[in-house]
Amino acid sequence: MLEKKCDSNIERTIELAQEMIQLARYGDEHREDPGCGVLYGILLDSGYRILNLAQEEKQRHLDKGWWNESREK
Repeated sequence: MLEKKCDSNIERTIELAQEMIQLARYGDEHREDPGCGVLYGILLDSGYRILNLAQEEKQRHLDKGWWNESREK
């Protein structure tokens, strides 16, 4: 099955959300003032929200048989 652009976009969104979460954790470990804490807290929360939405959309595609199963291998 050919790779579908919508699947690629969902997969990339999952990767970006995971990067956001990693950066937020790293940034929070090295912050020097409360403003940074707010910034990284928002980044962490947003990363988890985006990740959840993207994973739910991926599951909907899997349930409908739209997701290219070869991507999972």
